[in-house]
Amino acid sequence: MVCIFKFMEVSSLKNQIAEFPQSPGVYIFRDGKGKIVYIGKATNLKSRVSSYFRADSNLRNSANLRMMSRPIEEMIHQVADIKIIETDSVLEALILESNLIKKHQPKYNVKEKDDKSFSYFVITREEFPIIFIARATDLRDEFPISNFQFPNKSQFPISKNKNSKLYDKIFGPYTSKKQMEIALKIIRKIFPFHSNRQKTEKGCLDFQLGRCPGPYVGAISKRDYAKNIRGIQMILEGKKKSLLVKLEKEMQRFAKKEEFEKAGEICNKIFALQHIQDVSLISKEKEELRVTGYLPTGQAGELCDMRIETYDISNISGQHAVGSMVVFENDQPNKKEYRKFKIKTVDGANDVAMMQEVLLRRFNNSWTQPDLILLDGGQGHLNMAEKLLQELGFVIPLVAVAKGPSRKNLKIQMTNDKQNPSAAADKIQKNIQAIIKDKNLVKNIMDEAHRFAIGYHRKLRKEAFGTK
Repeated sequence: MVCIFKFMEVSSLKNQIAEFPQSPGVYIFRDGKGKIVYIGKATNLKSRVSSYFRADSNLRNSANLRMMSRPIEEMIHQVADIKIIETDSVLEALILESNLIKKHQPKYNVKEKDDKSFSYFVITREEFPIIFIARATDLRDEFPISNFQFPNKSQFPISKNKNSKLYDKIFGPYTSKKQMEIALKIIRKIFPFHSNRQKTEKGCLDFQLGRCPGPYVGAISKRDYAKNIRGIQMILEGKKKSLLVKLEKEMQRFAKKEEFEKAGEICNKIFALQHIQDVSLISKEKEELRVTGYLPTGQAGELCDMRIETYDISNISGQHAVGSMVVFENDQPNKKEYRKFKIKTVDGANDVAMMQEVLLRRFNNSWTQPDLILLDGGQGHLNMAEKLLQELGFVIPLVAVAKGPSRKNLKIQMTNDKQNPSAAADKIQKNIQAIIKDKNLVKNIMDEAHRFAIGYHRKLRKEAFGTK
């Protein structure tokens, strides 16, 4: 979805920004002549873009306005036109931002950050390519082998053939190396690749953890390994939709030939691409916004000093039913606190009863009490949980999140605040309100609970059918 708004007055810009979606994407600032002056990405387009103009208002009212020198602050006064492009995930916003910066070379993207500190994804040229991250200072014009420097010379061998090149593709620039590392970790879970300079899987922890597909022990063919690399390349090129179409066709071909194991592997990749878990990227973006001083109101401390527990149920017609509990503390998922439950007392497909069993078992333990509980479900789940917690003597804010067919259209319902004494603390209450207003944030948290639940559910199914 692409929207274009043209306004000369800051007040008009603010009115229109109020209509922006609370979803990830890229925003493009143009000056009065229509020239692109800045491109940025956002977890929440509405909050991120409006933050610039809140900060600008503060500066306009400041006696120190004449001292203003930061490039972004200088740029805000030139903005006359805003274009936004929504994306399905923060990861895709990160990649789209990079591709657009490379294409348009906006003045303030370069001016704000020394171009030598930009980073790039590099795909090597060899039998089983490696993907790594390099700063601009590690690369040279046209990347001749005589000048090419890897980020860590001790990790990667340099070819002695001066007529060859070690790279195959270069993607960038990117402004945050840390976000690139997080993004590559997310992508590698879907399309694993070998990353050691040694051409062996002996003693390779990545291979044991499934991040390396094992090309040097014959665990993956050269052709299939190349498909993984091509998949990563298409993601970095911003071609996720085309990649999904390609994978769908490939899955159907295998299914027609009754090669169901291969079809299942591709099905898993499709599912992962459609449900990218990029909560860590969201947290990193907030950290960077704090550093720049442009953290949007309503996001500062959204999860800070709070423990959020999120619950989901996974089953097929009541079979192999499980529940999950994921925990977020201080802006981060705390995986040490995650818990999974095998449903023991419910027969048949009754999600509300299953959720009740999970909550009852959870609160029979002396675990740390949450400040907020998110439930995957509707009004029935909310009513059940509120009654159960009252009977158990706990007073905790509850939110039920019902998902639409696409898992995007969320219906969020909350218990009555007036009946929740524990929600009276201003700080907690403000944090809770900020969280439930940010549907994209809620979706990512709920998706993490769903991922954890469905992973356990699949494990039980495989065990039941005697498959690995």
